[in-house]
Amino acid sequence: MKTVRRSAGPLLPFLAAALLAASACSDASSSRPPAARRAAVPVTVATAVKQDVPVEVPAIGTVEAYVTVTVKSLVPGQITKVAFREGQDVRKGELLFEIDPVPYRAALNAAEATLAKDSALRENAEKDAKRSAVLIEKDLIPRQQYDQATANLAALEATVKADAALVEQSRIKLGYCFIRSPIDGRTGSLSVNRGNVVKDNDTTLVVINQVTPIYVAFSVPEQRLAEIRKYEASGTLETLAVLPGEENRPVRGTLDFIGNQVDKTTGTIPLKGKFANVDRRLWPGQFVNVSLRLTVLRAAVVVPSQAVQTGQDGQYVFVVKADQTVEMRPVATGGTFAGNTVVEKGVEPGERVVTDGQLALVPGSRITEKRPANAEEKPEEKPEEKAS
Repeated sequence: MKTVRRSAGPLLPFLAAALLAASACSDASSSRPPAARRAAVPVTVATAVKQDVPVEVPAIGTVEAYVTVTVKSLVPGQITKVAFREGQDVRKGELLFEIDPVPYRAALNAAEATLAKDSALRENAEKDAKRSAVLIEKDLIPRQQYDQATANLAALEATVKADAALVEQSRIKLGYCFIRSPIDGRTGSLSVNRGNVVKDNDTTLVVINQVTPIYVAFSVPEQRLAEIRKYEASGTLETLAVLPGEENRPVRGTLDFIGNQVDKTTGTIPLKGKFANVDRRLWPGQFVNVSLRLTVLRAAVVVPSQAVQTGQDGQYVFVVKADQTVEMRPVATGGTFAGNTVVEKGVEPGERVVTDGQLALVPGSRITEKRPANAEEKPEEKPEEKAS
């Protein structure tokens, strides 16, 4: 059996031509710049702008009543009247409770009667003392009788003073039967009702909170204390309180209190902001976001905070160049405010920076801009609208 061998001679020219073509394609591909070989990366872009930026210290605060008063009875007795409703606004001096005044009025009448009796005795003793003084000068009575008359007068004068004090005490106790509000404020829940018997300075009758003005208490890291005191020395610091769901309507107040001691456990210093609270948007016990405004940076360069990335060599941003390629540029940043970051060095106003899609970028990457996810799309025009 013969082995048939085919000659490779005729195939050699074709193989050589194929190799040359592949080599040429490879050389052409390698000669292209890297950015041209890759597809454009879709990214979101924003423009660096120049604006005034407030320097603020953020914190979580708790709303506190400006003044809290716990109302108790100063005399024992039965409550005969409750002159307000729970949760009612009351004015200073307005009647709240009435304790049965009958026994205290009777005690006052008895004290006044005793005072009248002893006053009459004192007047008679005063006359006796004057007569004795005249007689003793003429040596018509013994010295002992004169001394007795003057002693009786002194004793009755002291008795009258004691009686007057008892009258005043009885009058005060009678006044305590009518419990009035010591402040302008809002009442809380009633602890007792009409008919209950209370002891003096024992049972809490009601709690009144003054809510106009009102305090917001919060704490900041002790590292910010020197900065806060520095700016406070140059003027009153504005304090903003933001309620949940009302981020665009901050309540404005002023810094009113800086604590005198740092909390060793938390490393914070307590502060309080004072708010007029005329519209009563702040209520005792609420949690609010607080911003203590120290100063305002004028004409600062800002970019969206998501544009700033952090790498091994520090912070950087991707800047979009005129040819739609990106440049990775290191930056020095300042504070943040409302989702923006202050760029102190590295970006100029008007330059465009990438805010989303940085993970797919390298220096020199070509990009294509896409609409932000929260951008509102324009409604498409209907055929009849175009015709019109």
